Amino acid sequence: MSVEQAEVQEWARQLEAFHGRIAGRFLRFEVRERALRYLRALLSPVERRNGWQLAEQAGESTPDEMQRLLSSARWDADAVRDDLREYVVEHLVDERAVLIVDETGFVKKGNKSVGVQRQYSGTAGRIENCQIGVFLAYASPKGAAFIDRELYLPRIWSDDEERCQAAGVPITAGYESKAALALRMLERALDAGVSVSWVAADSLYGSDSAVRRWLENRRQGYMLALRSNVYLWDTEGGVPHQITVAERVSRFGEEQWQRLSAGNGAKGPRLYDWACIPIRESSISGWRLWLLARRSITDQTKVAYYYVFGPGETSFAEMVRVAGMRWMVEESFELAKNEVGLDQYEVRRWDSWYRHVTLALLAHAFLTVTRLRAVQKGAA
Repeated sequence: MSVEQAEVQEWARQLEAFHGRIAGRFLRFEVRERALRYLRALLSPVERRNGWQLAEQAGESTPDEMQRLLSSARWDADAVRDDLREYVVEHLVDERAVLIVDETGFVKKGNKSVGVQRQYSGTAGRIENCQIGVFLAYASPKGAAFIDRELYLPRIWSDDEERCQAAGVPITAGYESKAALALRMLERALDAGVSVSWVAADSLYGSDSAVRRWLENRRQGYMLALRSNVYLWDTEGGVPHQITVAERVSRFGEEQWQRLSAGNGAKGPRLYDWACIPIRESSISGWRLWLLARRSITDQTKVAYYYVFGPGETSFAEMVRVAGMRWMVEESFELAKNEVGLDQYEVRRWDSWYRHVTLALLAHAFLTVTRLRAVQKGAA
């Protein structure tokens, strides 16, 4: 047996052991085994991971049973999500870990798929007919994987009882903003004992004062991007007044900027100019708030802004490190879509969306941990 064949067999054994962690969530043997076949098919090199190709990869003549796994079979996707979180944290745990909130779009045709409407998708970079999922990832120097997910239900859906009923939306699932969905996932993770020094998110969440207050009340450090028009209090001139973060950063002297790397990218170190000023001390003893700015080296008009909330001794280098870790979630979305079919589903109903996405996140987490083991083995 070649080394490559031995590795493939070992990966197969690891997948079965991984499936064993969630097997108890599937009451019937047939459903339990089909979940394993679904995971194997997601991890296989098929062209597209739709119903027919997943069924063919699993050795089934029609996609009916695979679709039944996602629709009417008895199992709790939220319980499996909890197993996913435990698995990811167990293998990627590190004192430098960060929880990252981000959303991604799933372009869809028609108007039947739950939550679909014409809306802006950051994935496509434009308004598309799509669904939006909000995700929570655990990222550390060992890798990044998702530990939670929520489907955004626009008001046009939540206000249409008949449409929601046809798509299987629970009567308890009314409209919630993306920020509210993010807080729900953060609360689940933190209440379950996931311990991180930092939470990171883009400006959609960072510009929401309710998100910032919630994290501060929990004494949870954060690195949250801001829109340029977010206001802050300034005391320059001795009279307190409000100015935008963009205006405040425009007053920075050139000596305040430092050129630092926010981590390595595909083309080497991600170099930017960075500057930081303290905003205020927190009501929590020993904590404070800073305004951090990141400026492009090649185009100084391109500036990103962040609020940083953390212990008073937090270093400038630590802030830059945490800001740079947000790129890990973008890489994880790309891997999850390209390698395990996160966005290649053919389902319309609420439960089916959560089931496919949960199984795809399991497959992505398995890939991440398998890669980590290979790297550690090579290093050893």
